Amino acid sequence: MTGLPLSDIRVIAVEQFGAGPFGSMQLADLGATVVKIEDPTTGGDVGRQVPPHAEAGDSLYFEAVNRNKQSFALDLRNPAGREVFLDLVRGADAVYSNLRGDVPERLGIRYADLADVNPTIVCCSLSGFGMTGPRVRQPAYDPILQGLSGWMSLTGDPGSPPEKSGLSMVDYCGGFVAALSLLAGVHAARRDGVGTDCDVSLFDTSVSLLTYLATWHLSRGDRPQRSRRSAHPSLVPFQTFRTRDGWLVIACAKEKFWTRLLPVIGREDLGSDGRFATFADRLRHRLELEGILDAVFLTRDCEDWIEQLTEAGVPCAPTNDVTAALADEQTAARGLVVSTEHPRFGELRHVNSAVRVGPVRTRHTRAPQLGEHTDRILREVLGYDTERIARLTERQAFGAAPGSPAPQ
Repeated sequence: MTGLPLSDIRVIAVEQFGAGPFGSMQLADLGATVVKIEDPTTGGDVGRQVPPHAEAGDSLYFEAVNRNKQSFALDLRNPAGREVFLDLVRGADAVYSNLRGDVPERLGIRYADLADVNPTIVCCSLSGFGMTGPRVRQPAYDPILQGLSGWMSLTGDPGSPPEKSGLSMVDYCGGFVAALSLLAGVHAARRDGVGTDCDVSLFDTSVSLLTYLATWHLSRGDRPQRSRRSAHPSLVPFQTFRTRDGWLVIACAKEKFWTRLLPVIGREDLGSDGRFATFADRLRHRLELEGILDAVFLTRDCEDWIEQLTEAGVPCAPTNDVTAALADEQTAARGLVVSTEHPRFGELRHVNSAVRVGPVRTRHTRAPQLGEHTDRILREVLGYDTERIARLTERQAFGAAPGSPAPQ
C-alpha cells in the first residue's frame, strides 16, 4: 500500500460538537481530505468553547476530535456563501453533517438538493433521530439517547439511579456508523455513477447496540435488568471482584476458562459441584457462586491475582483509571498515543484512531483554527482570483467584519 487509504476522498463536513467531528476524524486519520465548514457568524464549531482548557476560540475538547482537518469559514445561509459551497460540492465525494434531522432540508444539503451540481455526491446526515419519525425536530445529545434507548436501565448496580456510561458512547458509536455509511455510499457512487443520501441517527445507533438483549426480549419476552458489579446477564463468573487492595474483572466466557480458574483460586472442588457444572447451572446459582468467589479474591492483592490468572490463561484485568490505561504497555505497543503541535497549547498528546488499514499513522496535524484554510482552498482548490474573493467577502460569504451592515 502506498499512501493513506482514503487519500483520494474529499469530504465537505458541516459538523459540530462531538459525534460528527469524531466520525469525520476517522476519515481524516485515514487520509481523506476533510474540509470543515464553520459558521463565522457564530464563532465556528461550538466545540471550540467547551471547558475546561478553552481559550480564544479553541479548546482541548475541539482538538481531540478535529485533527487532520481543514477549516473553511463560510456562511451557508448567505446566498454568496451558498455559491461557494456549491463550488466545493462539485469537486467533493461527500457532504457530511451532524445537525438536527430537519436541518439538512432547510440548508439544502440533501442529495435531492445537490444532485444537479454533482450527480455522484453522497450526502451523509448524522442526526439525533434521523430524517423521519415523530422526533425528527427534537435535538438529541448522548445522555438523552442513553436514557431513551434503555442503556441507563442496564447500567449500574440494581437499586441505584439510572446511570449513563462514563463516556459518550452513543456519540462515538454514531460517528463510526456515519463514517462507515459514508464510505459505503462513496463506494456505490463510484461503482454506479449515482450518489445517495445516508440517513444515520444516534437513536438508531443506540437501539441497534441492544443486540442480543433486544433479541431475547423481542423473541422470548425477556426483560433485561441491571446486574451487580457489571456482571454479564447470563455468563458467570463474568464481572468485577474486590481484592485485598482494589478491583479486578474476570470474564469466563468459555467453559475452559472456568476450568482454568479453579486451580488458581485453590477451589478445584467446585469443578465437581453440580451447582456449577455448566453455564446454565452457574447462572441459576449465581449468588452462591459469587459469594464463594468474593471470599477467595479478598485474600490477595489485585496484582498477585492478575499475574496468576494471566499465567493460567484466564481472561482478566485490573479496573484501571484513565491514567493507568494510558500508561499501559499495550497502549504504547499499539501506538495509541500521538502528538501534535499547537501554537497556543504547545505539544498536545492524543489517543490515536482504532481504525487500522496498513501501517499505523504516526504523523498528525493539529485541529485547524477557525477559517485557517479558507483562503488557500479558495485559491488553490476552487481557483478563485483575488477580485472574486473580494466580491464574495464584500457580500459576507465568509462572515461579516465587525461593525459591517448586513448584505443587501
